[in-house]
Amino acid sequence: MDYKKICFEVQEIARSTGIFIKNERLKLSAKDVKTKSTASFVTYVDKTSEQIIVEKLREILPEAGYITEEGTAFSSGEKFKWIIDPLDGTTNYIHGISPHSVSIALMEGNEIVVGVVYEIGLDEMFYAWKGSWAYLNNNIIKVSESSKHEDTLIATGFPYYDFDMIENYIDVLRFLMRNTRGLRRMGSAAVDLAYVAAGRFDAFYEHALHAWDVAAGVLIIKQAGGKVTDFNGGENWLFGKEIIATNQNYFNSFYKVVNRHLGKRL
Repeated sequence: MDYKKICFEVQEIARSTGIFIKNERLKLSAKDVKTKSTASFVTYVDKTSEQIIVEKLREILPEAGYITEEGTAFSSGEKFKWIIDPLDGTTNYIHGISPHSVSIALMEGNEIVVGVVYEIGLDEMFYAWKGSWAYLNNNIIKVSESSKHEDTLIATGFPYYDFDMIENYIDVLRFLMRNTRGLRRMGSAAVDLAYVAAGRFDAFYEHALHAWDVAAGVLIIKQAGGKVTDFNGGENWLFGKEIIATNQNYFNSFYKVVNRHLGKRL
């Protein structure tokens, strides 16, 4: 399997879809916004973008299944699966702000082998494939080397459902506010992960996420030299709806903070 070739084909799909998304923003009105649940929205742009992506990916791997946010296509035990978020950061998008992105990953068995995150507003293409470096617009990127709380800038997201851990979440925020350079909530988990890979953020954590939010970004981080786990240091970050992502130097210190408040007590 030529992962590099597939990765570059996926980049073209992500970019062309991003152009469609950007152009449609000029036409979008309040009547086009549908509410999935409180603070979770979808537009015809999300759904049409996903249809465009799926149709083009079928030309690359006709035998692949799909894990998609909008349910355009499905998986039923295929060896290869595409994991797609056609528009990560829909709330940002409908309010006319960045970032918002296209996120596409390819899974072979249980392994992510291609990851592409295209941030539309700044025209930034983050990508990696199995065995490659991580890249941003053809330039190699690496995670930061920070190791101390006081040298770090942290990214997170605020869940729009599953509020059972909200007090614990605030405890983590409280510690990080007092001990780091600050926190940022960008509104697109895929972009947060890409920024960790590029060394812009030193760490990212969030819960109540889905596979399509994180699959592509995690591969990019790993190929950039970073480390990814769930809140208990395990590997259940793809479907477990919780993630810690940071560089190797800072992982132990950051993990202890998140795990202390959000880890499961066995």
